[in-house]
Amino acid sequence: MDLTEKAPDPSIVSNKHPRQLYMLFFAEMWERFSFYGMKALLLAYMVTQLKFDEPKGYAILGSYAALVYTMPMFGGVMADRFLGYRKSVLFGGILMVIGHLVLAVPQGWSFFYGMAFIICGNGFFKPNISSLVGTLYSNNDPRKDSAFSIFYMGINIGAALGGLLCGYVGQRINWHYGFGLAGVFMILGLVVFAFGQQSLKERGLPPNLAELKKPRFAFLTHEHIIYGGTLLVVPLVVTLFHQYEVMDYIMFGLGALSLSYIIFIALKLERIARFKLFAALVMIVFSTLFWAFYEQNAGSLNLFAMRNVDMNVGGVNLPPLSVNNFLPPGWVVILSFFFAWLWPWLNKRKMEPSTPLKFALSFILMGIGFYTFYLGCKTNTDTGLISLVNFVFGYFFIICGEMCLSPIGLSMVTKLSPTNIVAMMMGIWFFASAIGEFLSAKIGSLMSVPREIAEANNPATSLPFYADILSKIGIGSIALGVILIAFVPIIRKWMHDIK
Repeated sequence: MDLTEKAPDPSIVSNKHPRQLYMLFFAEMWERFSFYGMKALLLAYMVTQLKFDEPKGYAILGSYAALVYTMPMFGGVMADRFLGYRKSVLFGGILMVIGHLVLAVPQGWSFFYGMAFIICGNGFFKPNISSLVGTLYSNNDPRKDSAFSIFYMGINIGAALGGLLCGYVGQRINWHYGFGLAGVFMILGLVVFAFGQQSLKERGLPPNLAELKKPRFAFLTHEHIIYGGTLLVVPLVVTLFHQYEVMDYIMFGLGALSLSYIIFIALKLERIARFKLFAALVMIVFSTLFWAFYEQNAGSLNLFAMRNVDMNVGGVNLPPLSVNNFLPPGWVVILSFFFAWLWPWLNKRKMEPSTPLKFALSFILMGIGFYTFYLGCKTNTDTGLISLVNFVFGYFFIICGEMCLSPIGLSMVTKLSPTNIVAMMMGIWFFASAIGEFLSAKIGSLMSVPREIAEANNPATSLPFYADILSKIGIGSIALGVILIAFVPIIRKWMHDIK
């Protein structure tokens, strides 16, 4: 059955959206609390507690971020072919709970093993809960972009609370308590989904339950093999953390392989479906560059906030990790209400920008945001501290850019992909994020502050290491937006009836 084409059931519509959307909203909200709460601590923990040199810290952060967004490509395939969305989400959630709790253990081995469990779990959880949202709407349902904006707001409420609370607990009380708090809320997210999934009825079930349960080797079924094989990946991931230099070959090799595979699939489709997939592929490639710039938030901007942003408000010194990791999702929560209203309002007046034009606007807005950071650096060279107001408004423009790309991208993938590979294409979308995160760490490493300067704790001497690269990110992002605008007519033609 083609669930993405199924008309919404009027009996389950609440406030103009199916009630299942809100169940998925809350499950994803608490899962993102845990994920981003933990991620807020990673680089600062490695640099300040494990005493890693900054280039090594960036390399490990890049490896983690790349792997955590690469695994959804495989989790999506497993869901499409065997498990279905719902089993995949539950299995992934369990692995993520284990990972967060392992990170809370103050032992040397726990750091890399905890991240490895989270990586594997995220691969099954992340693409498939997003794909479940897509099953609630037909492709041309005007509520679909709005629904993904609402869902995206849930992601960012969780991320805002996670960054705020885990950042505070980790930085001001105990790093491992911060990791443990993330685990508690991951359990809550898993419970919400486990009890709420029955309302999805036939949506997200395995494509062939009998085949999934059929023994393959002795008593081992496909389901057993998938679960067991995933657990065997955990020590492999730990090894990659210790040999992070090989990640260059892995990420760019997988990138070339996945791009070739999607082109191969597209060439086997009928003409209209083929060009729709090509349109999705172009936007996915551009999204890689967007995340390469945007994800400075979890890396270089964490350290920038600690060293070069004036966090004193009314005599109170705010915790930099909490502020930096609260601002992006906090702005998303605020702006989600606006964009969830804006797109349908423009649509009714036939003024809504096309998806590729929204992508182009995302780069321009993000570039303005990074250039705002740079202007703050240029006007505060004496003290080395930019104002918190400057920092807040820089993020405002960046998040306006994000709202034109990320929730729209989730919706775009479900609209343009053939229904039998939606979860796999959602995985490819997140894999583009993986390459972007990997590139982001390399860009961030260009802002590495030498240990002797960092330990001197003099903002005026650390500021120049950030200012030049922030300027280049701003200009480069705006230039990419202009280039993409030139390609909008071609991409729209490939999309045919999809807007």
